[in-house]
Amino acid sequence: MLEISLIITATLFLFPVYILINLAIRNITELGSVYSPTTSPTLENFNLAWNEGGLFDAIKNSSILTVLSVFFIVLFAAFASYPLARITRGWSKVAFFSIVGGLLLPYQLALIPLYTTMRDLNLLGTLQSLVIFYIGREMPIAIFLYTAFLRNTPREYEEAAAIDGAGPIRTFTSVVFPLLRPVTGTVIILTGVFVYNDFFTPLLYLSGTGNQTTTVALSTFVGEYRSQWNLVFAGLIMSSAPILLVFFTMQKTVIKGFGGGLKG
Repeated sequence: MLEISLIITATLFLFPVYILINLAIRNITELGSVYSPTTSPTLENFNLAWNEGGLFDAIKNSSILTVLSVFFIVLFAAFASYPLARITRGWSKVAFFSIVGGLLLPYQLALIPLYTTMRDLNLLGTLQSLVIFYIGREMPIAIFLYTAFLRNTPREYEEAAAIDGAGPIRTFTSVVFPLLRPVTGTVIILTGVFVYNDFFTPLLYLSGTGNQTTTVALSTFVGEYRSQWNLVFAGLIMSSAPILLVFFTMQKTVIKGFGGGLKG
């Protein structure tokens, strides 16, 4: 019974993958249900999606945007979480809950004020505007994970470093931060996937410029009168390769990070 349940579960998870690959290799002229196997598979869809959608520049922009955003999120969140986790005074708890309270507020509430601010700073149409947006958007969840993990981390290593004469910054960079590798992997995956796959914000901030991301580039194949779904699915496979590679590389670290955060 357990084996049958596992087979059914695996089939449910693999079915969308089958649809994705089946449509990606289907000839544009071929008709039929999306569920039926393609009778004339072709790899030309990948070539058309790559060239017509400008996926090289789009993937490059998405990768640069994701790397920069995740780097600063990890840097700022780790440094901010250290005093929040170690200082037990009242203001520390107030600051922590005030920051984490940002998780309860939908970021759409600030879309118009943020847009006008970016416009006044002449940042619209640039990747810098999105980096700033994503840092503010993802800091609450990153600080929450880091703080929870740090509260479950013993202080003996820090005390030993203090006895050796290390200051707070040296202690954090040389002793504490290396211990945060599991939760850092979790933060990288969670924030990286959101930044890389976001559609609405790049569409709003980069509209009318050449700095389009992969999600915006793929949307050009879907129109009011004609939608090239074969190219969309072929483009999805190519554009998702970088983020999937990072995820499978760091999946063990992500599981450890979630475990440590939940214990905290």
